[in-house]
Amino acid sequence: MPRINDARVLIIATHGFEQSELEGPRDQLRDRGAEVHVASLDGQEIKGWDGDDWGRPVKADIALGDASLADYDALVLPGGQINPDILRTKDEVLDAVRAFHKAGKVIAAICHAPWLLVQTDIIRGRKATSYHSIKTDVQNAGADWVDEQVVADQGIVTSRNPGDIDAFVAKIVEEIEEGTHQRDAA
Repeated sequence: MPRINDARVLIIATHGFEQSELEGPRDQLRDRGAEVHVASLDGQEIKGWDGDDWGRPVKADIALGDASLADYDALVLPGGQINPDILRTKDEVLDAVRAFHKAGKVIAAICHAPWLLVQTDIIRGRKATSYHSIKTDVQNAGADWVDEQVVADQGIVTSRNPGDIDAFVAKIVEEIEEGTHQRDAA
């Protein structure tokens, strides 16, 4: 079981990520000692969405295709509406989510990012939450949707919105420190 200060975390995002849902987990996990890398599709900086307009750019540490997924203990998927809607159409992103799932590693998705869990069919039969506008999508994918700040089910962590970031990060840390999670392959 890795301690958080020994853990490596990968955040996958593209343009249109919710600013606070990438920067909050990234910064809080780094503050707790984790090594955190932001992966974009091409390794270039990506621009966030903040409120009702484009936000600040965030530098990517690596292109997703260059990331060695086996080297990471957890995957964090920020929300926003645009970011996960684009990512769920990219095979390399879906393959990464499935690889983390198959390896029993922590997968954390906030806001609209559970769309990626829906798309990879790893939310079926699990308790989960999300932004309220995709509640029906999550339920139709076979999850038991609940309106709670943060939900963890066998290392799959979900949260609703930016107001839940502190609870989201605390649960990510807890799940990482529990180690790998036994679950059915997607």
